[in-house]
Amino acid sequence: MSTLSTARLAGSTALVTGAAGGLGAAQVAGLAQAGAKVLAHARSHGPVLQSVLERTGATSIAKDLGTPQACRELIREAAAAVGRLDVLVANHATMSMSPLVEADPVEWWRVVETNLLGTYALIQESVRVMREQGAGGRIIVVSSEWGVIGWPEATAYAASKAGLISLVKCLGHELAPEGILVNAIAPGVIDTPQLNVDAQSTGITLEEMHAQYAEGIPLGRIGRPEEIAAAVEFLADPQLRAIVGQTLQINGGSTRGRV
Repeated sequence: MSTLSTARLAGSTALVTGAAGGLGAAQVAGLAQAGAKVLAHARSHGPVLQSVLERTGATSIAKDLGTPQACRELIREAAAAVGRLDVLVANHATMSMSPLVEADPVEWWRVVETNLLGTYALIQESVRVMREQGAGGRIIVVSSEWGVIGWPEATAYAASKAGLISLVKCLGHELAPEGILVNAIAPGVIDTPQLNVDAQSTGITLEEMHAQYAEGIPLGRIGRPEEIAAAVEFLADPQLRAIVGQTLQINGGSTRGRV
């Protein structure tokens, strides 16, 4: 359930990339409940995205974000579809894992280019649109706890997510004078369908996977998509004008340090 008044984001338009995933779907639902008109992006139209649209009343927009040009096109198409763009939630990502010495350089760079360069292109075009509108905006980048602490065999993913945190710091300085506020969220382990893959690869049940991850979390449990969505709503709030270039670490206490 949204933590904001349903009127708080009324009149705002928001684009959420990667909306067919567990985190993205929750973000779409939260922003819509808070009153925003939401565009839900996915690589292609499918049953998962359709389910998100039916639950939230959002509008869909499909595009493969495999190139920076496609990312820029998405922003223009989104702004044209709803008339303006007030909030960008850069949530899309890809991941592959392998030991360092076995990593395929082509695949390594594909992950970095999708997650880091793709998000850079989304932000770059969003800033152009927001400047044309002349009313500022909010840009929220979904990084990862792994971008803060790293993770074995996830060098490309962790490096890309660490790069996003640094990008947000830079843009916080650069864009705040224009009223375009850029912040990041670094989720810890969250209860999404990805954990089914983790459980299967480890040969344990999903419940055992949850318990295993929870052992390293002071709060005693993994996170929920709705908790990340609440942070997105918080950072999208037009009344919050002094949170700039920050990374909210939402992980139950597993990471407690300055980023």
